[in-house]
Parts: sequence; C-alpha cells; structure tokens
Amino acid sequence: MARDDAPQHFDILVVGAGISGIGAGVYLQQNCPGKSYAILENRESFGGTWDLFRYPGIRSDSDMFTLGYAFKPWTEQKAIADGPSILNYLDETATEYGIHDKIRYRHNVKAASWSSETACWTVDVEAGENAEPRQYTCNFLYMCSGYYNYESGYTPDWKGFGDFEGQIVHPQHWPQDLDYAGKEVLVIGSGATAVTLVPAMLDSENPAGHVTMLQRSPTYMVSRPASDRFANFLRRILPSKWAYSLIRKKHVTLQQLIFRRARTKPDKVKEVLLKHVREELGENYDVATHFTPSYNPWEQRLCLVPDSDFFSAVKAGKASVVTDHIDRFTKTGIKLQSGEELAADIIVTATGLDLQMAGGIDVTVDGKAINFHDTITYKAMMFSDVPNFAISFGYTNASWTLRADLTNEYVCRMINYMDDNGVEIATPRLPDDDVIERRPWVDFSSGYFKRAESKLPSQGHKGVWQNLQNYPKDIRALKHGAIDDGAIEFRKRSAAASTASEPEETAAIAAE
Repeated sequence: MARDDAPQHFDILVVGAGISGIGAGVYLQQNCPGKSYAILENRESFGGTWDLFRYPGIRSDSDMFTLGYAFKPWTEQKAIADGPSILNYLDETATEYGIHDKIRYRHNVKAASWSSETACWTVDVEAGENAEPRQYTCNFLYMCSGYYNYESGYTPDWKGFGDFEGQIVHPQHWPQDLDYAGKEVLVIGSGATAVTLVPAMLDSENPAGHVTMLQRSPTYMVSRPASDRFANFLRRILPSKWAYSLIRKKHVTLQQLIFRRARTKPDKVKEVLLKHVREELGENYDVATHFTPSYNPWEQRLCLVPDSDFFSAVKAGKASVVTDHIDRFTKTGIKLQSGEELAADIIVTATGLDLQMAGGIDVTVDGKAINFHDTITYKAMMFSDVPNFAISFGYTNASWTLRADLTNEYVCRMINYMDDNGVEIATPRLPDDDVIERRPWVDFSSGYFKRAESKLPSQGHKGVWQNLQNYPKDIRALKHGAIDDGAIEFRKRSAAASTASEPEETAAIAAE
C-alpha cells in the first residue's frame, strides 16, 4: 500500500499551460502514448501570456498561421489576432485533445532536484490557495513556462517615481476598471505593447483624450493588413489542412527571406522600412527623429502595425510621439532631459519584461546547484550537464510556436529513443577534446535580453551547441537529425539503484 505522503510519479512533468505547454501535451499524447504526464500551472487558468495580459488591444505580433500549431489550422479571418481569439484557439486545442484534464492549476513549481541513482527529478510545488507543499517525481522534466517573470514586469528606477499624483499602470497588471475616457495618457516605451496600446485606447467606446508615446529611442515599424486575403481565398477553395499548410509555408518563407535580407543588406531594408513610414505619415513628419533607430533592422524585433492603426492615430493628431530621455517624474507628469514637461492623468509603463530562465525555479543535480548562466545549451533546449531536462523557447526572429512545435517533437523523439535503447538518462556533455566558445545565447540587442544576460545560458560557436534561430536549419536538426549525435551521454542507472527504487515508484503510481 502506498504511503499517503509518497510523491506522485509521472514519466514526464510539463511546467506551464500556455501555448507551449498545451502543445507539449498534444505531442506527448500522439508520439509517446504509453507515457504518463501532467501539466503543472502556477496560475488558476490556462493560456499563459494570452490569459495574463488584459490591456486594451492585446494581440499577436506574429501571424497566426505560424503562431498557431502545426497540427491545428487557424481558421479565423484575421491573421493578426486579438488576445481573446488566441485564448479561444488554445481552449479549442486543449478541449479537442483532452489536455484540460492533464492540467493541475495553482501548482507553483519552486524547485527541482535530480538524482542519478533513481534517474528521477523530485519537484517541489506549492499547491492551492494556501501554497501547501507538495512533491512530484518524474523521469523527464520539460519546462514550458515561457521566458519572463509572470509576477512582475520591468520598471526602471526613475527619479521622483512616487511623486506623480495620477495613476501609474504596467501593462502586465492592467486594472480592468481603469477609466481613461477623455484623459491625457502617457505611454512610456516603443515596443509591441506600446504600439498596440496607443491606437487601442483611442478606438474604444470611451476613448482617451490624447495618447502620447514617449520613447527613449525609436523602433522599426512595419504595417500589414490584419487579414490575409490570399489565405482566406485558399481556405475557400481547398480543404482546411491543405490551405493551412500552404499558407504556413508561405509565411515561413517570407519571414526567413526578410530576416536574411536584413542581415545581408541592412541598409537596403532600412531604406524600404523608412520609406513606408514616410508614406504613412507624410513627408513633413520628422521620421528621422521618431522612427529611425540607431541599430539595423532585425537586431531587435520589428514592430507590427496591423491595418496602419498606429500611424493613422498619429496622422490624425489623436496620438503623438516624443523621443527624449526622462529626467524625473513630477506631480503632474514627466519632465524630460530636454526641459520639456509632459502632462498626464495616467502613465503607462510599457517598459518590457523581466526575463528569467526555466520559470525561475531552483535546480540541483546530485546535490549541486545549477546556475544556468554557467551552462551552454544543447540545440537551444537542453543544458550542459543537466540530465533529462528541456525547455521550450521560441524564436526571436519569427513566431514562437514554430520552434515550440519542433522542440515538442524532438523531446518526444528523445524519450522514445531512450526507451528503445534501454537507457534512462540523457545528459548533454561538452566535448573534452575540443573548446566550445561561449557566445550570448540570443543574438539580439533588445533591452530585456541585455538586462537578463547574467541569468541566461550561453550558446556555443558551432554544431549542436549553437542557438541557430533559423527555422529551416532547425527542421533538419530537430525533426530529422540523429538523436545519438555524440553530444548526449546516454546511460542506465545502476542495477542496484534500479532494483531499490522500483517498489517506491510502483507505490507512487498506485497512489495516483
């Protein structure tokens, strides 16, 4: 009979029930049908980003034909979808594949410790409203918890921050009763969130009086239709799955072509992008000051402007852009380093995310604490000297789910390979006879990546240790590449440890 306090055991534990975790559940069910798994979710609902963020206009900044799963066609008319539509898509997926029954809500994973003797992870969780301590064990731990801190966003330490007598809001914690009707709103930031908020707050039933976007430096912006006419045409004449596959291939190809062009001919791409902005705002607008970044295109993500909504708001005079540095907050607004003062009733700090690795949990391997910054990633999903542990991390230069799908498939392939070959432990090992140079994990100059460099692992300069950020190459490496490629150490646990642990594991399963 199982002990009441015995940890519950699963073959695989997935952490996070967002777009990555729900996809992981589908792949595990389809590709590893004999394996037991559960999804542990910190919050009280599924959806991750698409449930957490509730600010006006919340939407994707990638087309849904590539942000959607490879196995489930996106069927709505708009390719650039709003948050509720994306959440509905995730709900449909979870319902269709029975994923809802696998999710354990309010399970906040705090730590995970690996034992090579038992070939198991012991996962410490705080469960329920009262954060009761609970333990699970698993053979493989798969982190699908995203890449940022869900508890709080990033807010700089501005002078006089507490002096402002109006309301200050961070988009990550948007109050649903916020009344901005007729008010002067100041949005700090120039990324996707700011570019979404500005037109959305002006296009509501009770619009803001005026919205000013205050940016320290400009971001490249590109307008495109929210609906894809070609995609909608194909869906009228072809079966849903055929049309989805063709549209997806088209969008992936265009993404890769534009990214490669930006890297090989940055001046030409910059010229084209700025030309389009001038066409949107008119030749008399100061594009050089407000829309010309100091970096090359795709050194940071391009800001997508669906149906030119942001440009239309600026051109109509309902919104304005100010490029300057903040000197300090005042009682009535913000004083800039130029001496100008911006008055505001509400200030929105759209200043980005606080990145963290693997959900910020404490990880130990055979009693040794793991600092992810000291590791080098294997295929951008596993870590040197960390066994049976993977993360889902999407692309910075394309849609997140493109890589999440590939990672899910690869994790399933690895688990099946281990079963087929009678091994229980898979550990990435750096070569003893070669030097792998450490490089930044992501070649991106965005502030949220730069701020998190001390938390992030490194990538190597060659082979499986690189973070390619290249979908066609990743298809070859993850979908078709050999599992036993010489960089993973596969082995069994000792016979003694195996024999000793079997009764406890059997008891834990019986307690399920």
